[in-house]
Amino acid sequence: MGYSELKFPDNSLFLVTGGAGFIGSNLCEAILKMGYRVRCLDDLSTGKQENVDLFLDNPNYEFIKGDIKNLDVCMKACEGVDYVLNQAAWGSVPRSIEMPLFYCANNIQGTLNMLEAARQNGIKKFVYASSSSVYGDEPNLPKTEGREGNLLSPYALTKRCDEEWAKQYTKHYGLDTYGMRYFNVFGRRQDPNGDYAAVIPKFIKQLLNDVKPTINGDGKQSRDFTYIENVIEANLKACLASHEAAGQAFNIAYGGQEYLIDIYYTLTKALGKEIKPKFGPDRAGDIKHSNADISKAQKLLGYNPEYDFKKGLNEAIQWYRENL
Repeated sequence: MGYSELKFPDNSLFLVTGGAGFIGSNLCEAILKMGYRVRCLDDLSTGKQENVDLFLDNPNYEFIKGDIKNLDVCMKACEGVDYVLNQAAWGSVPRSIEMPLFYCANNIQGTLNMLEAARQNGIKKFVYASSSSVYGDEPNLPKTEGREGNLLSPYALTKRCDEEWAKQYTKHYGLDTYGMRYFNVFGRRQDPNGDYAAVIPKFIKQLLNDVKPTINGDGKQSRDFTYIENVIEANLKACLASHEAAGQAFNIAYGGQEYLIDIYYTLTKALGKEIKPKFGPDRAGDIKHSNADISKAQKLLGYNPEYDFKKGLNEAIQWYRENL
């Protein structure tokens, strides 16, 4: 269970791109706690300086401010690195619909630059962030690798392209790549602010401030919300996975199915608030239901998520109470 007992060679160096972001900073923290070295690469366009400052006193931590759209930056960042955890990307389905050219340059070309830099620097394992959005309009549940539908947004397209490029780098160049199809990750340090904020931190912040939240649609959409600890486990176990498992993508979730309206009332109850939500229009590019089959990651990566939704949500609420 978990990841704290996982062993890597002494003095291993992990490059975490997007390491000043939500998932990236949690990966940096976990790896440092395990006693290994971390190099964080982030341009701070969506990542936060405060998520870098947390670790600057640690001699095993190094920060490079740089952009993955620049191949020279990627090459320099990969020097001497053993494992790459490529989290750098811009998220948000609606924002990608507004900014397709930027998403292509940032999420596709940026990842391709990192793949090339990893190949040229002889990286052992290249683990990268994909997304459940690659399933598009495929209606069947649970979502299963190899059964994808039509893509519904530029964001989803960027993640699908990343998977295909990674597959090519495994096939032609022997670079071990592993795609993490994240399903609605939540937890500490996820940003509650802005138009594109994820729903759980946004609701928590609004309720703590006695603001009436807006639910997009009827609230009956469902998601496989995945606590950050499970995501850390998946990334680190992928770094230890076999070559036979490389060149593939894996659902990273808990395997549950939570309805948005239920989550809302769970939060109001936990926070002691009696605030009814507003209901707005459906969000463009959104899928209605999402629930993951995680058997492939369990079998090939040894993934065994420890945190169900309730356990993760309790920890997240506690963190936001203390930090908002």
